[in-house]
Amino acid sequence: MPTKKIPAKTVAKTPAKKASSLKPAKKVAAKKSDAGTPLSVVIRRRIEAQKARFHANDNISKFIQPGELEGLVDEVAEKMQAVLESLVIDTESDHNTKNTSQRVAKMFVKEVFNGRYIEQPTLTKFPNVSRLNELMIIGPITVRSACSHHLCPIMGRIWIGVLPSKESALIGLSKYSRLTEWVMCRPQIQEEAVVELADMLEKKIKPIGVAIVMDADHFCMQWRGVKDLDSKMVNSVMRGAFLKDSNLRREFLSLLDKR
Repeated sequence: MPTKKIPAKTVAKTPAKKASSLKPAKKVAAKKSDAGTPLSVVIRRRIEAQKARFHANDNISKFIQPGELEGLVDEVAEKMQAVLESLVIDTESDHNTKNTSQRVAKMFVKEVFNGRYIEQPTLTKFPNVSRLNELMIIGPITVRSACSHHLCPIMGRIWIGVLPSKESALIGLSKYSRLTEWVMCRPQIQEEAVVELADMLEKKIKPIGVAIVMDADHFCMQWRGVKDLDSKMVNSVMRGAFLKDSNLRREFLSLLDKR
């Protein structure tokens, strides 16, 4: 009998010591404590623990673990179903809205707002072997976003001007589109979106100058409110040489007029 009790005590003590010192054990314990907690709350707690921001136009991909996006879609679908019911829509007998909650949830998480939930696209850089330092213009790049005030669509175009230095890194043309889409696929206001895009390009390419012009239709003005179908918003961000050199800025803007 004594020989049977001693191993039992040893086994009971050993996990207690490991649980207090090993990180994997802590993660398992955290998952158990999260049982029954909505996934959105779990993700929110991770973000708050790091004192990070999670505004509508922030990327939170580093706080989302593999496989959790599907769970997030299911949670959003459940809450979207409650919205439809509060709008007094009979989703049981109306064949058109029977699975609308699931479709909308998938659209928000995996399509129109997926710039919040996926990592930044990998940008392949090339050395500036030819030491190029002439103006390059990329665009128009089609923009699909949504205003963070009403979640109404923002549809438009972006032009990017880059003046590389002889030491700048060069990226493939398709990467400008991918990075633009990643930034824009979030609830946004246009004024902040173009600034964020300019910041990223400056950081990645390190050019002499970056210029961005965005021209977009805002459905929060055309679909609701004043319902003005002809209203657009055009704004620009000029950095480095584009801000200091009026001739360069004029050349960039004049070339856009011809497109």
